[in-house]
Amino acid sequence: MLNVIWVVMLFSGIVLGLVTGREKEVSDAFLSSCSQAVELALVMVGAMCLWSGLMRVAEKAGIVDALARLLKGVFRFLFPGVPKGHPANGAIAMSFSADLLGLGNAATPLGILAMKELSNINGNSPIASNDMVMFGVINAACIQLIPATILIIRQQAGSTDPSGIIPCVWVASFVSTVTGIIVAKALARVGRIPPKYGAGNGKRLKPSDRRG
Repeated sequence: MLNVIWVVMLFSGIVLGLVTGREKEVSDAFLSSCSQAVELALVMVGAMCLWSGLMRVAEKAGIVDALARLLKGVFRFLFPGVPKGHPANGAIAMSFSADLLGLGNAATPLGILAMKELSNINGNSPIASNDMVMFGVINAACIQLIPATILIIRQQAGSTDPSGIIPCVWVASFVSTVTGIIVAKALARVGRIPPKYGAGNGKRLKPSDRRG
């Protein structure tokens, strides 16, 4: 659906530009946007490579494991179904660290790795466990201490104060994360309709019947 929206917006702009006699402006916008896109992509790739490399160094140096041990109390509350010492703890710690730095696409592989580990604990069931749901919620609304990706984009766009939004980012991400955790914990106590059977017999899964 999102692809359709982008295509409609693009062609609508082109058509309106041609209809209103602004062919030159449309052509100039295309050319300048192409060069700006390439420049932004190079900057973003460089930043993602840097932070991804630092995360890998942190993993090899044992910093990630130390962080997982430091946050074990928090993880136990958020992900009660993850066994102590399971690789999922380290994967979640890396993913959260990348999210705290606002790395955007660079954090995606780490999030996928953590979700795979949680899926293994869940027996690769087609129905997400409470831990998987909680991780998805926090990963989508994670607190960002340094929104690196947004700062880079603002700097490339010519902002005179790229870091001026940081306090707003702190407040917004904190509120969204806390709200997400509260809602996820509350709904974890409510039965869900399994996708495979819900449409047919309306049976709900009790909290005791679900993993995590």
